[in-house]
Amino acid sequence: MMAWLDRFPLGWLIAIALWLAVAPIVPEPHLVEKLRMLWQGTLTRPLDIFDLLLHSVPLVLLGIRLWRLARRRQP
Repeated sequence: MMAWLDRFPLGWLIAIALWLAVAPIVPEPHLVEKLRMLWQGTLTRPLDIFDLLLHSVPLVLLGIRLWRLARRRQP
């Protein structure tokens, strides 16, 4: 089921995940802003929820990909 993720180039996945994690840099990354809103309970607008998903999904996919890679390399 996750074979498509294993076929996706790791370099591209790292670049996309890092780029979206820090974009835009000024005044602060959206991911930081949206996570703060989530912890404060003010993340209610659909656009803000979409923004949180947009900026966090590549990081989640990278984590899954690295976990699968490490699991395959263990004896």
